[in-house]
Amino acid sequence: MSNKEVKVALKSAREAIKNKEFKEALKHCKAVLKLEKNNYNAWVFIGLAASELEQPDQAQTAYKKAVELEPEQLLAWQGLANLYEKTDQWDFKAELPNVYQKLVDLYSSSDKSKCYEMIKKLSDIYQSDKEYLKLAKLCCQLIKLKEEESVEKKELVQLWQQMTHVLSDCLSEEEQDNETQQYLITAFEKALVLADPVPGEEHRKASADLIKCLSKMPKEEGKMKEACETMLSLYPKQSYPLEVLCSHYLTTDILNEDAISCFSRLLDLNPGSGLGHLGLGTKALQDGRYKDAIKDLAQGLQKMNSSAGWCSLAEAQLKMHRYSDSALSCSKGLNMCLSGDKELMTRLQRLRLEALARCGDKKAADQALETFSQIADAEKDPFIVALKGRAYLNKGQVDDALKVSTALMESHPNLAQGLALNGLVYIAQDQQKLAEQSFLKAAGQSPDCGEYYFLLGWLYWDMGEETRKDRSKAHTHLLKAAKLDPNLGCVFRYLGHYYREVANDRNRARGCYKKAFELNDDDAESGAASVDLCMEQNDMDAALEILQSVIQKATPGSAKWAWMRRGLYYLKVGQHQQATADLQAALRADPEDWVCWECLGDAYLNRRSFTAALKAFSKAHQLQPSSIYSVYQAAAIKQTLGKFKEAAAEYIQITVQQDYVPALKGLGECQLSLARSLMEDCRDGGAIDLIQQAIQNLFRAVELRPDLSCLWKLLGDACTAVSIVSPSRAQVLVPALLAGLDPKAPNQMLDQAQTLKVGERCYAHALKLMPEAPSLWYDLGLNYHRQAGSSFPTDKDQNSLSELLEKAQQCLKKAIMMDSGNHSYWNSLGVISVSKGLENFALAQHCFIKSIEVEPNNVVAWTNLGTLYLRKDNIELAHEAFKIAQSLEPLYVNCWIGQAMIAEKVGSYDTMDLFRHTTELSTHMEGVKGYAYWVCSTLLDKSNRDSELYRYNIVQMNAISAAQVALSKYTERIQSDPDAFIMLGYLNEHLQLKRQALQAYQRAAELLQSTPSTEQLAFALGSYGRALCTSGQWEEAVQVYKSTPLQELSDLVGVALAYCRAGLIPESINAYECALAVTSSEKEKAYILTALALLQRRQGNIDSAKTLLFKCSMLKEPIPESLLCLCALGLVQGDATLAAAALTELLKQGSDSGTVTEQRCLLTCALLSLQGNYSAVQREASRAVHKNPGNPSLWALLSRLVPQYCPRKANGGAVAGHVACLSSMTQGKRALLYSGVNQLAGGRHSGEDGHRNALKTMQRAVLLCPDDPATWAGLMAACHTENTSCYLSGSAPCRKGLEQTLMSVVSEKVRSVEEIERPLAQTLEGWVLQQAVTGLVLGGQLEQAEALCSQVLSVSPEHPAVMLALRQVQCQRLLLAEGTILPDTVLEQLNSAVMTNPTNINAWHWLAEVYRSQGLLVQAVMAYRQSLQIASQLSLHSSQVSSLLRLALLALGLCMAGVPGNDWKDLALEATTEVLKLGSFPMALLFQALLQYVTKMAARETRRLLERLVYVPCQDFPVTVVQVASWYLLRHLKSKNDEELLNVLLEHAKKNKDQRLLEFHSLLASSTS
Repeated sequence: MSNKEVKVALKSAREAIKNKEFKEALKHCKAVLKLEKNNYNAWVFIGLAASELEQPDQAQTAYKKAVELEPEQLLAWQGLANLYEKTDQWDFKAELPNVYQKLVDLYSSSDKSKCYEMIKKLSDIYQSDKEYLKLAKLCCQLIKLKEEESVEKKELVQLWQQMTHVLSDCLSEEEQDNETQQYLITAFEKALVLADPVPGEEHRKASADLIKCLSKMPKEEGKMKEACETMLSLYPKQSYPLEVLCSHYLTTDILNEDAISCFSRLLDLNPGSGLGHLGLGTKALQDGRYKDAIKDLAQGLQKMNSSAGWCSLAEAQLKMHRYSDSALSCSKGLNMCLSGDKELMTRLQRLRLEALARCGDKKAADQALETFSQIADAEKDPFIVALKGRAYLNKGQVDDALKVSTALMESHPNLAQGLALNGLVYIAQDQQKLAEQSFLKAAGQSPDCGEYYFLLGWLYWDMGEETRKDRSKAHTHLLKAAKLDPNLGCVFRYLGHYYREVANDRNRARGCYKKAFELNDDDAESGAASVDLCMEQNDMDAALEILQSVIQKATPGSAKWAWMRRGLYYLKVGQHQQATADLQAALRADPEDWVCWECLGDAYLNRRSFTAALKAFSKAHQLQPSSIYSVYQAAAIKQTLGKFKEAAAEYIQITVQQDYVPALKGLGECQLSLARSLMEDCRDGGAIDLIQQAIQNLFRAVELRPDLSCLWKLLGDACTAVSIVSPSRAQVLVPALLAGLDPKAPNQMLDQAQTLKVGERCYAHALKLMPEAPSLWYDLGLNYHRQAGSSFPTDKDQNSLSELLEKAQQCLKKAIMMDSGNHSYWNSLGVISVSKGLENFALAQHCFIKSIEVEPNNVVAWTNLGTLYLRKDNIELAHEAFKIAQSLEPLYVNCWIGQAMIAEKVGSYDTMDLFRHTTELSTHMEGVKGYAYWVCSTLLDKSNRDSELYRYNIVQMNAISAAQVALSKYTERIQSDPDAFIMLGYLNEHLQLKRQALQAYQRAAELLQSTPSTEQLAFALGSYGRALCTSGQWEEAVQVYKSTPLQELSDLVGVALAYCRAGLIPESINAYECALAVTSSEKEKAYILTALALLQRRQGNIDSAKTLLFKCSMLKEPIPESLLCLCALGLVQGDATLAAAALTELLKQGSDSGTVTEQRCLLTCALLSLQGNYSAVQREASRAVHKNPGNPSLWALLSRLVPQYCPRKANGGAVAGHVACLSSMTQGKRALLYSGVNQLAGGRHSGEDGHRNALKTMQRAVLLCPDDPATWAGLMAACHTENTSCYLSGSAPCRKGLEQTLMSVVSEKVRSVEEIERPLAQTLEGWVLQQAVTGLVLGGQLEQAEALCSQVLSVSPEHPAVMLALRQVQCQRLLLAEGTILPDTVLEQLNSAVMTNPTNINAWHWLAEVYRSQGLLVQAVMAYRQSLQIASQLSLHSSQVSSLLRLALLALGLCMAGVPGNDWKDLALEATTEVLKLGSFPMALLFQALLQYVTKMAARETRRLLERLVYVPCQDFPVTVVQVASWYLLRHLKSKNDEELLNVLLEHAKKNKDQRLLEFHSLLASSTS
């Protein structure tokens, strides 16, 4: 093939490549190569086609062949570069930089843009591969090309800067290439040369970068310094060059003059520079200036962290013996230290170990041992081993320390540290001589070490008695230690001890303590001693300066001594708020410091925070129970707060331990205050006891400190306080010496006058001690006044009284002369001047006015001035004075009493209201008596009962109770006022306080026996007799009434009543007839005739009683009571006509009081019951409730009647009882029992309702009325109901075995009831016995039941009910033992037992059941009929219903059993019809429906009767009735195949959740299928 063919083939190959027909192109190229083996273009085309066909190896071979053929041709190199770029093979990537470099060389002469592009790609590769030298050369090549193009200077600067940036990373490499570094330096220098302007920002940055770069090149130290100096000369305010130089000096540890100058220049430029401070601190450490070193290093480390800096700081702190700070610095340095710097890490660990070992506490010792274990080859270093021994000593492990010391002495016997450790071990073993020898040897080995001399001085300070006496040896060694090591603070502390305790040189001691504290601010002992000495020398500023410096640096919970001392300083200067804050901070440091708690209590107390102070002192006492101060202060605070009883208890706690005068004084003050409080409440007996105790305690204090006038003054106050109480109560037992007798004599009992005389002597003694005290003259004057006002013996005449008042007046004048500005002195002088015996009214008026002038807001003086005007009958001025006093102090009672007296004098309606207000303010004798008088007067006036004034003053204001309470206090205080006792008795009668009324009337009668007032005595005796009658003392009442003239109607009626209650009916009738003769109104006559009628009824004279009652009703003013008696008489006699007539007349009188309304309702219901209209009984009671819904008695009556006459409405009866409970507590107690009975009748047990059931209600009733036997009987019935419910449900009863216990309780309560209620109570007792027996029988405990009956019969052998119960139990046992057949003899005994209890309906029912079980149906029917007859005779509605239903059930059972004949059917129909006549009873309706079902099961009437029971909406139908009717209705519908009605019934059952009916239907369906 010719050359032409080659060209054609190459052209075809090119066209194929263009058309992307790469395989075709390969064919053409191969054809060319066959002709021309070294054809360059063919190989290039092959490489291109192979590359596109993803044959990289073939393409690489082709390109390389082409390159070999023509190495200077671009085409193959370009193809090879493209192939390497797009092929992800590591060998290709490795060859790519060479290809790029060749392209750069080829393009450099032909295409500069392509050349720069290749340089960019190549530089990226070099930079990623960290080929910094090649990169540097490439950058230089690029810059050279740019220079050849003559580019701008700015672009060249940027290129040199870029070169510095890309080459700076080479400095971070571990192995730095010197050639590369030179390229980098050259780049920086070129950039600096080309930078413009100079100086300028770009030049400054470039200079800084050059310095940074040179600082990383250790071999270029000279150039780095030259660059820094050059930059500083151009930019003198730039700190960066200095920082680089300082860092270089610190790193190389070169601290020459240049370095110091550099550090100083840096701090001049930047005072906060950390490097500058670190440099100076390190230099100070080298020079031994440890304090400056610590300061500079700490400042430097605040700005920058440096492990070497922390190490230097730790070393400086260790030299200054700040061990805890040094250990902390070491820890921080270790946390920063790089793992590669082993030498620095070891150094830090050694420093930390030494610091921790010298700290001295256990926690630091543990850390030291841990650090020891971390140091490599620590056991080989004896110095470190000695530190380990010290750590053991600090932990208290003396044996371990001894082992270390022994081993160290064996290996290094002359090591000073080992000898020191040995000495410390000897001290721990209390071998001081050996310790001395060791320390002396250590000092000999290291004579320049101050520590060993300190140890010797320390040892001598505490070593032996001789050295303790002569401290000079210790002083010598301590001085030498201070000279050798002036930084050892503990040396100066002991020197301070020496100068303070031995040399008594306070100034030197203060200087030593100050030096010790300056060296170690953690030395609390030195700091505290320094502050104490400053305060002792009154240099408070220096003391505060020390305290402030400590507190400012203190962390929360530290520096307790500083906080406490500053707090005490503030407490001393009166800055209590700051003192409190500082003492609280001290307690945060040590909450168990009881002294600090006491100081805090004082601070609280001084700022009047009593509650907080009390808590502080309580805490102090808790921490230190033996501290008397905290107990005393707590008691004093409680006394200040008015908690006198608690304060007295704490004072007693102190005085029991020791005779502490302040505590005795405080105790006496508290007891005196308590006595005054009791006297304000008229509790004089307790007050006298407290006064006596106060005198005893104050006398103990006086015996200890007779020079204290305050104690004598308090004794006088205590003795004078008895003047307020009644003279009969003022009997005080005082020490014999105080009474003026022989000190060895026993304590003397003094009366009121003698005690006041003792008070006079006490005041006189106080005046001898302080004669210029006006308050003591004032107290003495009041004492004389009290003596004048007390009751004196008969030999005291008027002259002695005037003499006492004159003395009182003179004392008050003396007090006024000393202090004329005291309004109390003027007021008291006025009171004394107006007293009986002086009656100097002008002087009194002058004194009161003067007192007001001194103190215008003087309520007492205004009141006394008003009293003076009132005494002089100047009502207007008195009213004005009292009015001003009221405006000044509305709660001052005396001014209100004055206004009440004025109102009483002028006849105002507000009098009673004013007196009432005085009793509300406080107990004042005048106010109490005035109010009681007006209350009694209002009560005696029967005509004003319906007035608004009466309702407000008496009812609304609860006047009777208030007056009774107040008057009781009055009579406690004043026991010689018969009028007060009469009024008190009258008020007690109104409150039904029978015993108290009796005592009051008796006391009044005793007081009036010696008075000439016979009329008043007769009144008191009559009231006394009435009280005796009320309390049941009839014979005594008769005797008292006989002692009266018996001329008043009240006395005659009273004696008549007493005769009646005493059983003397004829004498009572005679007395009433005498009373009838002195009646003054028809109404009085009616009452007496009614009483006579009752007496005639009691004697059995029914006709005479009726005549008298008819006579009452014929009077002009008939009374409802006579009609009530007449109606009751008709009811008792069974005379419905008489009862109805009397009731009709009674109802004509209209509405009356609530009690009469209740009685009328009760009589109406009884009449309806007597007439046999039982259903109307409940309606009548309901009607009365609707008319009077606010009458709780009617609600209680309704609740009582429902279970007896309408038991199916028992739920309503329970609600009525609940309403009565809520309306009245009095009625509620009984109504609660009625409510429980209703719940029993309604079957409300806990299984049905866990909250509202009979048991819960009866339990509440027993709690409210524990003495009522009926409530206990009800509780027994409720328990029986619960047990029965458990038996029916199949569960075990929870209340078994209570029958006999409850029966015993009922029997006990029955014995304590009143005589009139005894028959009913005994009937209840019999019922309870039957209930107990029934419960035992139900529980299967027949033997216990029989034993119970036999036990009762042994006591009451003729008790028919018990005999009946015994026969019932025996019959039950026979039935269980011998089967169902009983012998005729047994049946006769049972019949006889029932006949002995003819009115016991339940007995007849039981007998009928026995007959039925024996098949004696006729006898059973006869027994039921007998019970029905008895129930009708006794008008027992429920018993009638029960008998009829039982009879119907007997007949129905026989009908359902298929007994032939219609007799039983007729009997069942007759019985149920009679029941329905008595009321609507669901059980009767059920019996009729079942009877219809038995006789005509498929009849429509059967379905109608059953549906009436099943679908009834009323909830009163029992569930059992509804369910039984549902079962029979289901059977009826099933038999008729009535699917529609059957579905209706089943839906109704689902709706009402009647699962039993649904189960029954399923059973029926399965049986029919």
